[in-house]
Amino acid sequence: MYHSLKDFVQFLESKNELLRIREPLRAELELTEVADRVVKKGGPALLFENVIHRGPDGKDKKSEFPVLMNMYGSEQRMAWALGVESVEEIAKQIEELLKTKPPSGFMEKLKMLPELVKLASFTPKSVSRGAGVNHPCQEVVIDPPNLYRLPIPKCWPGDGGPYITLGNVITKDPETGIRNVGLYRIQIFDEKTTAMHWQIHKVGSRHFDKYKEIKKKIDVAVFLGGDPVLTYAGSAPLPDMMDEILFAGFLRKKGFEMVKCKTIDLEVPADADFVIEGFVDPTESPVKEGPFGDHTGYYSLTDNYPLFHVTAITHRKEAIFPSTIVGPPPMEDAYLGKATERIFLPLLRTTFPEIVDMHLPIEGAFHNLAIVSIKKGYPGHARKIMHSLWGTGQLMFTKCVVVVDHDVNVQNLKEVTWHLTANLDPKRDFLFSEGATDALDHASPTFGVGSKIGIDGTRKWKDEPGCREWPDVIQMSPEVKTKIDALWTKLGIK
Repeated sequence: MYHSLKDFVQFLESKNELLRIREPLRAELELTEVADRVVKKGGPALLFENVIHRGPDGKDKKSEFPVLMNMYGSEQRMAWALGVESVEEIAKQIEELLKTKPPSGFMEKLKMLPELVKLASFTPKSVSRGAGVNHPCQEVVIDPPNLYRLPIPKCWPGDGGPYITLGNVITKDPETGIRNVGLYRIQIFDEKTTAMHWQIHKVGSRHFDKYKEIKKKIDVAVFLGGDPVLTYAGSAPLPDMMDEILFAGFLRKKGFEMVKCKTIDLEVPADADFVIEGFVDPTESPVKEGPFGDHTGYYSLTDNYPLFHVTAITHRKEAIFPSTIVGPPPMEDAYLGKATERIFLPLLRTTFPEIVDMHLPIEGAFHNLAIVSIKKGYPGHARKIMHSLWGTGQLMFTKCVVVVDHDVNVQNLKEVTWHLTANLDPKRDFLFSEGATDALDHASPTFGVGSKIGIDGTRKWKDEPGCREWPDVIQMSPEVKTKIDALWTKLGIK
């Protein structure tokens, strides 16, 4: 559990997983070039301590704040950010919770009380500012608010401007009051206005639409930093009705303290490093946002998005400004995606118990390719899984679904390639469909709608159309394997 980015930086430094860079570097492009080279080499987290950026007067100045990049940029650092040694530990915890049967009698309910109390402790707790009390995220008030006080990078040459890339955007449903936290990019226009990149499929966009119907301004808070588990939770594909702050509390096994914003009716984590408060007016005309060098490895093009007006900026003392870059993979965000793949697999299995494992290759940029292994139970089973995944949460965006048998290690692309191509007849085993595509998908012929392909790489059963007798995979007899195992060291083979 970490109370600030400074805590996490100190932890990473103790593990020799942090590099402090004291050479002066510009927030425009130069931070990106360093971080891009480091992440592609599997290097450490980077703390830039001498960042030059455009100041409030329009002139270059040294930033008041260091910039942290690549903190999630390995499987190990990603696990540490979530407070564990391996992300698989969280998957196992979720699996155990899912196995818990509802109590049928009074005694069973009593036995479950300790677990229920433990879960209740993950709930966010409101804390009062009180007279003279300043919680960490509000220790310093930037007055008047000015975004140019922050070292916000411009990542790529073709970008429309500087972008906040690790901002957790908080909105509240006007009907239910349920909070949403989403990780949305934010393009800076001037000291007090930005674009708000609410993609059409995101919860923030749905909240915006509801406020548009009632012609009311929507309060928006953006927080950066604090416990790194918060930013992961903001990226997680949770259902609309689930609070990301609660999910973050579950991950770190302790609820977060929340403090009321100074100028709007929202709460933010008290331990955040920065908070940007403001509003979006749905009656205003949208603004041109972009281009932006995106996680697809291509620029997402200019489009219309709402205008965000800043009303306050606060930060903790000794705050660290977090940022990330996306672009041609692999990038730091790949490890956020891999964590989601592992953590949410048990939940996927509750609906589709035949699924053994799933792999979303980094090079597939999350939504382009999913490889799934299943315990096949009947003819056409692979096609059922394809259709099912295209109807499940953010997996609906997946352009290509490959299904293989349960004994294929989907994490090993060499093994997948062998079994897939050996079992494949393209005419019989390709399934074409259509559906929703990610808003960033430039290849779809229409915005947000495109074609899908499913590939059945399973061994075919005799009851499936167009199948002859299917051969067995070559395997050595167990007796011989056991004998050679025992003799292996004597054979002198290295």
